[in-house]
Amino acid sequence: MSELVTGDAVVLGLRPARLPSRALALAIDMAVVWTVYLSVSVGLVIATASLDEAAGMAISVASFLLVLVGAPIAVETLTHGRSLGKMACGLRVVRDDGGPIRFRHALVRGAVGVVEILMTFGVVACIASLVSERGRRVGDVFAGTLVVRERVSAGRVGVVPPPPPWLVGRFAGLDLSGVPDGLWLAVRQYLTRMGQLDPQVSASMAERLAGDLAVRTGAPAPREVPAAAYLAAVMNERQVRDARRVLMGAGASGGVAPGGGASAVVDVDAVRVAAPDAGHKGAGAGRVEVPSSGAGAGAGTGFAPPG
Repeated sequence: MSELVTGDAVVLGLRPARLPSRALALAIDMAVVWTVYLSVSVGLVIATASLDEAAGMAISVASFLLVLVGAPIAVETLTHGRSLGKMACGLRVVRDDGGPIRFRHALVRGAVGVVEILMTFGVVACIASLVSERGRRVGDVFAGTLVVRERVSAGRVGVVPPPPPWLVGRFAGLDLSGVPDGLWLAVRQYLTRMGQLDPQVSASMAERLAGDLAVRTGAPAPREVPAAAYLAAVMNERQVRDARRVLMGAGASGGVAPGGGASAVVDVDAVRVAAPDAGHKGAGAGRVEVPSSGAGAGAGTGFAPPG
């Protein structure tokens, strides 16, 4: 789990933010910062009207540094990389390794930002972001940071895609008793978010999780099967077994079979092909759809294994 999600819940492999979204976030931040700066400047001018010119100039420079430079640094440090504009656009500043930024990262970004954003009106930052493969500006390069997209569509969260039809039932003989709940949870999180990850990072995570799963089951993963498809197939097999246990428990407690008999007859192949966690028991033709009770429960549609 520690290799998939950092301690600050920053998911590794999220797509880097590009210039349009970063420019919009910067525009929001600059509008807020300049509004505060102008308000503070007007207040200071009124309050220091009796002071000499040198004192007034020193106060103006101090207010410039504190509001336009210090305030963004403080906000990024306290929010771990999410300013007001980045929150509105679903962006976040993280380290190159995916971890949350600290004060030194925000300080370097802010110091370099004075030159590439304030003094050049953002021209240098735009050019650097366009040239960079991951959309980084000069401050990101020196600070070792990256701006990523962290907003996830609510409609896709928690949906585990089913395996391809040609893998359904292939791993019925695997011993899944030795797989810990933490690994099931890691596999489930990967399957629900693999479409949002960078392709190279997604493939690397799939290979690592497939290797861990193969060690726990005692059977090597087939070489001709893509790692993501293997994970989906094994997860589906666990859901089928959970469904079978639920149905057997219902039969033992005196439940009525779909055909009206005293015992429940389950078409396991139908359960495998159907969505195992459709959320109800369907009556008729011996086809039963039941919810999965394990930690890795969940199923979806439209799985297309990479590779």
